[in-house]
Formats: sequence, C-alpha cells, structure tokens
Amino acid sequence: MSAGQIADDIGDVVILGGAFWSLMGGIGLLRLPDVLTRMHAATKPQVLGLLMMLLGVALRLRTADDITTLILVGLFQTWTVPVAAHMVARAARRR
Repeated sequence: MSAGQIADDIGDVVILGGAFWSLMGGIGLLRLPDVLTRMHAATKPQVLGLLMMLLGVALRLRTADDITTLILVGLFQTWTVPVAAHMVARAARRR
C-alpha cells in the first residue's frame, strides 16, 4: 500500500465524517425548537463538516493549486459564518 493510497483512504474517512456533521446540522435545523438553538445547529456543525470535507478533498487531490483554493474557501467560510449568525441572532432578538 503506497502513501498516496493511505492519504486517499484517510481523505475518504474525513469526507464521510464531514458529511455526517453537516447532516447533523441539517437535522438540528429541522428538530430544534427556537431560533437561537437553530442558529447554533446552523453554524457549528456545518462549519466543522465543511472544514472536514475540505481537508478530505485536500488529502485526495494533493496539488498546490487545489489546496490553496480549499484553504481560501475554508477561511472565507470561517470568517463569514459568525457574522451571519450574529445578524440572525440580532434580528431574532429584535423581533
């Protein structure tokens, strides 16, 4: 078994883990009772799931151009999700 095959297998497992966390966030959006708990389900597991999927894809692709793009996607996601969650919480509080 080569190092590339091991990286592919680890990438597959990490992608599945990220898909699981994203699924849990989606189920939380449907099942939780109020806006603030739904906001928690929409931000925390979704970002973790996306970052895990990006890590898994980076392990599968392994080229510098692809990894830089994936890093930028992860950074922009982690920068914008807290702002969006803050705006949702602020709107819910005012309502």
